Amino acid sequence: MRRLPTVLVVEDEPAIAELIAVNLRHSGFRPVCAIDGVTAQAEMDAALPDVVLLDWMLPGESGLTLAKRWRNHPRSKTVPIIMLTARGDEVDRVAGLDAGADDYIAKPFSTKELLARIRAVLRRRAPEHDVATVRVGKLLLDAATFRVSYDDQPIKLGPTEYKLLNYLITHAERVHSRAQLLDQVWGDHVFIEERTVDVHVKRLRVALGEPAAVMVETVRGAGYRLTERPEALATSRSIAA
Repeated sequence: MRRLPTVLVVEDEPAIAELIAVNLRHSGFRPVCAIDGVTAQAEMDAALPDVVLLDWMLPGESGLTLAKRWRNHPRSKTVPIIMLTARGDEVDRVAGLDAGADDYIAKPFSTKELLARIRAVLRRRAPEHDVATVRVGKLLLDAATFRVSYDDQPIKLGPTEYKLLNYLITHAERVHSRAQLLDQVWGDHVFIEERTVDVHVKRLRVALGEPAAVMVETVRGAGYRLTERPEALATSRSIAA
């Protein structure tokens, strides 16, 4: 099942928060709501969202303060932030953008415009996701249909193995450490052992079967990579992780 992008909605007015949440759900997003800075920080600590909709005027810490803190923290510095506020003057827009916001939308706003801006910051954050089909040698991954094949023969993968292959095939020939794969495939907010990567690489190889499995190469002391030269590897290593 495809993971829905998570949107952290930091808004202290329940009616506005609920309106935003309903529209997000109907448009394929998973909203998580917070009514103040303390709740928002707790949600951010628990799991990084894909986008933050951040109201400027909040009880306690202002949205401006939160934006500055998140943008300056190494864990959250790349999370897109869209400021929501009734303060529409140029000086306020500049202040919001200077605090680290990626975009700024003044109340009252159109929900269609808000959704369009969310999609825009997501596209800017991950432009490689626009590539629907990736081929390395005879191995093909179609992100639009979530199908994988080798030499035109379909391959069935579990959700984690699919995500792992998706990352490896879109970064073919590069070596990725176990820590990097944990961050990119599982997310930096998930605390699991690096050995988990080895287990899922082994499952991926089993699911791929011969001769595709040999394309997933173990680089001793470094990690893993996907290579398009399986013939050269087939005689020099086993499939075991």
